[in-house]
Amino acid sequence: MSIDPRTFRDAMGRFATGIALVSTISRAGEPLGLTINSFSSVSLDPPLVLFSLARTASRFEDFIAAGRFAVNVLCTAHRAVSQKFARHGEGLWGELPRESWTTGCPILPGALASFDCTTEARYEGGDHVIMLGRVQQVCFAADGEPLLYFCSAYRAVSGPLSG
Repeated sequence: MSIDPRTFRDAMGRFATGIALVSTISRAGEPLGLTINSFSSVSLDPPLVLFSLARTASRFEDFIAAGRFAVNVLCTAHRAVSQKFARHGEGLWGELPRESWTTGCPILPGALASFDCTTEARYEGGDHVIMLGRVQQVCFAADGEPLLYFCSAYRAVSGPLSG
């Protein structure tokens, strides 16, 4: 049975996801970043996370070659950052503030959580490569509102359900 790609994409859009900025350092030493919504924890011991990297990403080869990446979980105040890094192109960090930790990958100050990782493994996943990372350093904010994506639009949490 063949599934229409547009139908599959629309169905997957019914699953609300958080939005993150994944970053690394290019082969030329420049900071790179991509907006993603395919991020997940894998293991607590050892601490492992994953994200899916599209083979069509303009910075695909740099992410594959780097051997390291950081994941920055975005809050609602980072909507413009998400939109900026969803575009293809170089030099997107510009004047955007950043820190670097253990791996040297760009860390976005003010993110809800940041995970500085070394690449543990890569797995083939159709038109994506699944990047598994061992977390070397982590921090998180005590509060904040996550930036969400649902039905092809940015969303925010409306609050806890009662009962």
